[in-house]
Amino acid sequence: MMNDFDFRKVTQVLNYLARELGGTINKLKAIKLIYLADKYHLRKYGRLVTGDQYIAMKLGPVQSGVKDIADLSDFLGSEERDYASTFISKEGHDIRSIREADYDELSQTDIEALDFVLERFGNFRDSDLIKLTHRGYEWRRHENELKLRSRVSMDIIDFFEDSANDYISEVTKETKKAAISFFKEDMEVNAILR
Repeated sequence: MMNDFDFRKVTQVLNYLARELGGTINKLKAIKLIYLADKYHLRKYGRLVTGDQYIAMKLGPVQSGVKDIADLSDFLGSEERDYASTFISKEGHDIRSIREADYDELSQTDIEALDFVLERFGNFRDSDLIKLTHRGYEWRRHENELKLRSRVSMDIIDFFEDSANDYISEVTKETKKAAISFFKEDMEVNAILR
């Protein structure tokens, strides 16, 4: 599952969000909205939109590859940086769309998840998104550890766990059960192929 990270797709996810919000999106807001889209998509379809690895940090879950692309980081290879720079630019803490999104990189279900979070959470302030992302079990289970460390690796299977005030409740139990099964099968296949 973690081998599904695709820098082209992640670039287009960032580009799509920026375009849908008027051409620019704050990096923190983008990271939070993508986390929410990943969680929604995982619980409904058994895979993350981004295929990225998650790290728990004090401000909530962070995707390592998404953050690198959003920052146009020095950690990116030249192909990744050149591709991302064709579609987005970084202006301070904002990501600006500079070219129409390439929809061939996004599936219909990816767009469904992005539209879901834009409709439901797109008007939230950064501070509200931080509070919201702290409510999920997958982050809360690391809260005490984060008092001693700045970052902790997260296990994607924890995204399926329900919490008392879960914000992704639109997915039925039956759908989530099928998604868990698909996710676990995908993990087993990837383990065999390594």
